[in-house]
Amino acid sequence: MAKTDFYETLGVSRGADEKELKSAFRKMAMKYHPDKNPGDAAAEVRFKEVNEAYEVLKDPQKRAAYDRYGHAAFEHGGMGGGGFGGGGFGAGGFSDIFEDIFGEMMGGGRQRRSSGGRERGGDLRYNMEISLEEAYNGKTAQIRVPTSITCEVCSGSGAKPGTKPQTCGTCQGAGRVRAAQGFFSIERTCPTCHGRGTIIPDPCTKCHGHGRVTEERALSVNIPAGIEDGTRIRLAGEGEAGLRGGPAGDLYIFLSVKPHELFQRDGADLHCGVPISMTTAALGGTFDVTTLDGTKSRVTVPEGTQNGRQFRLKGKGMPVLRSSQVGDLYIQVQVETPQKLTKRQRELLKEFEEISSKENNPESSGFFARMKEFFEG
Repeated sequence: MAKTDFYETLGVSRGADEKELKSAFRKMAMKYHPDKNPGDAAAEVRFKEVNEAYEVLKDPQKRAAYDRYGHAAFEHGGMGGGGFGGGGFGAGGFSDIFEDIFGEMMGGGRQRRSSGGRERGGDLRYNMEISLEEAYNGKTAQIRVPTSITCEVCSGSGAKPGTKPQTCGTCQGAGRVRAAQGFFSIERTCPTCHGRGTIIPDPCTKCHGHGRVTEERALSVNIPAGIEDGTRIRLAGEGEAGLRGGPAGDLYIFLSVKPHELFQRDGADLHCGVPISMTTAALGGTFDVTTLDGTKSRVTVPEGTQNGRQFRLKGKGMPVLRSSQVGDLYIQVQVETPQKLTKRQRELLKEFEEISSKENNPESSGFFARMKEFFEG
């Protein structure tokens, strides 16, 4: 039976670059891996074909030979017998990608390991809600975070004082073991030491060999003025302590700003709706607005102001983060229609209506004139 074209096997074009090849291989390997398809012989065959195709195409020399001669380039010992057997994979080959894809499934990715079985601690997330006033002024917040810290008894080694971790006898300290599967071999995380390369025969009685214990820690967080909703603050090294003396993770503070009763924020600008009476809008007037800095600003309403008109108060908005700039405050007037009128008030309004002309209501008069012209003309 003729072999399937390697490019078709990976689902890429012949001009695919190294990044495209690696991405396609990861997807196919994940799809057909035996651990995800137990007992499926067809999936196992497909998995081998995917491995073989990638092993050839990722190597520039083998790929060039394949592009020129096809599968014949690797028959009868050509190019080292296909470069797929011969005692496993080369550096940076399938074992590296296998680690990326299935690392956590088999006990954690290599990037979290370090010498002596040490592991980087996990990152932590803390959600903090602040008011708009606090976002305006900035603040220093005190928070308490439950986290893992380095065990003081064993200094993070996980071993009982007076003892120390020993090299794993199964993997000889490598953290990984090689298993043969058909005509190729696969590296797996060592089942004895779980990839750490060491074992602890006599664990610490306080942390039980983990090298860290869980406690609540008090931290001070600086919230700068002008901080926006959804901002993330990173506190390096304030996450979980690493296992067996490994480096600590980071703490991420996710900020949310509570909605304000009076002001709506748009970047560095603030918006506020202010109701005014019909007579103030018609005759003109003034009113005072208290801004977030605690001061009062006077707004002058000119005669004949219409509903929805905006007035800009320069420099009365939010400070721009890590800048000397400040946004503006926009006041939008909302003309309030009188309610619960007395008999005398009704009489006055009717009298005003009777003596009014088109000049008093130019927009409404003009609109109805245009409507009449549209439908009749």
